[in-house]
Amino acid sequence: MHQKTGDRISENLNPPPAEFNREISTEANTEVQENPLPSELRNETEKSLLPQKIAQQIPNSIAPESPLQEQIRDRQIPNPITPQPPLPQPIPAPQPAPEPPFNIPVPAPVPPAETEIPGTVIIQRFEFAGNTAFSSEELAKVTAQFTNKPISFAELLQAEAAITKLYVDAGYINSGAVIPAGQNLSAGVVTIRIIEGGLQDIVVSGTGRLDPNYVRSRLAIAAGRPLNTNRLLQALQLLQLDPLIQNISAELTAGARPELSILEVRVKPARTLNAQLILDNGRSPSVGSFRRGIEFTQANTLGLGDALRVNYTNTTGSNAFDINYTLPVNPRNGTVSLSYGRTGSDVVEPPFDRLEIVGKSSRYELTYRQPVLQTASREFALGITASLQESRTTLLGESEPLSPGADEEGRTRVSAVRFFQEWTQRSPRSVLAARSQFSVGLGAFGATVNSEAPDSRFLAWRGQAQYVRLLAPETLFVARSDLQLANRALVPLEQIGLGGFRSIRGYRQDVLLTDNGLLLSAEVQIPVARFGRANLLQVVPFVDYGRGWNSSGEDSPKENNLLGVGLGLQLRLGDRFTGRIEYGVPLIDAGNSDGNTWQEKGFIFR
Repeated sequence: MHQKTGDRISENLNPPPAEFNREISTEANTEVQENPLPSELRNETEKSLLPQKIAQQIPNSIAPESPLQEQIRDRQIPNPITPQPPLPQPIPAPQPAPEPPFNIPVPAPVPPAETEIPGTVIIQRFEFAGNTAFSSEELAKVTAQFTNKPISFAELLQAEAAITKLYVDAGYINSGAVIPAGQNLSAGVVTIRIIEGGLQDIVVSGTGRLDPNYVRSRLAIAAGRPLNTNRLLQALQLLQLDPLIQNISAELTAGARPELSILEVRVKPARTLNAQLILDNGRSPSVGSFRRGIEFTQANTLGLGDALRVNYTNTTGSNAFDINYTLPVNPRNGTVSLSYGRTGSDVVEPPFDRLEIVGKSSRYELTYRQPVLQTASREFALGITASLQESRTTLLGESEPLSPGADEEGRTRVSAVRFFQEWTQRSPRSVLAARSQFSVGLGAFGATVNSEAPDSRFLAWRGQAQYVRLLAPETLFVARSDLQLANRALVPLEQIGLGGFRSIRGYRQDVLLTDNGLLLSAEVQIPVARFGRANLLQVVPFVDYGRGWNSSGEDSPKENNLLGVGLGLQLRLGDRFTGRIEYGVPLIDAGNSDGNTWQEKGFIFR
């Protein structure tokens, strides 16, 4: 259940249908969370204070889950304790491209220079000067009809006009051709000079706190000489999609010379403060499944297009704090992000609550993301993240290596470099988003290094995809997938969790926690009632499948397949409130799901 209060980042000028836009938009619930314990509370040392028999009875879902898992689930995927590690940035949430009302009048064409021609003349060929948008061969094809035959002065001007028309039709609206005066035509050669137009200035108004250079620099990329309105319109459409801008309009006016224009841009900034209340039962029952929290996002914090996000959530046995700052570093929407998260948790689930199992974790991330292809309908971006995660667990107040890979003090420290690729394709009725990430664990910066796996040295790949299609008004089909493959055994911080909230519904949270995993999910959101202009009740049938296995086959779970079906109800009250309750039925018995919480009985709310 999510309730938004205060200001929000406004929608684009021409948004898609509201229910479609909301489904594919990125939710702000990206708190750092952790499971206080490793996936298995097995003690391999004689010093353990936990009897082996009890350790074997502790369910996997008590183990800490990766923040990557949590963030991906909360954002519904295309940006991946013992507490948990941070998640990589989720797949970006796309929106269909708008058609903004840009007014770009065609300036008066470049006036031709008059050339005195007595009677007629035979032109054998035309030569061209100053052309860069078209090659001389392309221009020669346009003027071929005027060569090797007697032509009059009026026909010679038609050749000039044909070149100008070629430029204007291709979007070069302030470019043109002239025939310089004083040419000797007796040789049968005529030179046509091309004057390719450009922008004299970009004037931006109405940006409020947003630095006008934020808009100007992004338009300047598309406003190189020769000026092309098609490229300019694409740049304006990208700005129309920017969450910092509610509305943008532009007009070309005449400049100091005929081939120069002035681009006048008017911007209406969006409201940039967003507050969101979070209520759900998406945590492991071991630390309390009922989660409440609040998140604040301040976009354009310093007027540079930057964003600051602060998030706090807690359950009966856990508290999580997360802060993220993102700064644009170039006009092609490259960004640098700094993230910090800290989590503490206590196991409160009987009978393990008597063991005083406590987990603490922290994480640091530095991310650079750069779109390399960006239009109003598609985007391809590359990025790299340097991350450092640390967790520690105690038992009865004493440090204990409760998770695989932990040292004698119960600490696990993972340093990794993550390379990610993101692809988004939008159309008026559908969105396809995909994300690939390669994680390389390093034995550096004080990371955990053991004689045998698991430790901080590993190689893992994670791929996620989501497809959303508008089947009918207010009827959505949503399919998503998640796959992780690892070359060796992983510490719990890097494993993939399957089961529960935003995973395989009907099962306990992270009933499977493994090195490798596959998730497939599909649902249809069907409207059943509408009241008021923007209030909607939908029924949501769904089916989820998952499979998990470890890199060392003998350690894989006995039952590693999960299959759940169910039905949900979703209530939307405009864009200020969204609530959802789901009931899932597990079709494969995985054990470890006979508790007393709503989640373990198959109910999930958010």
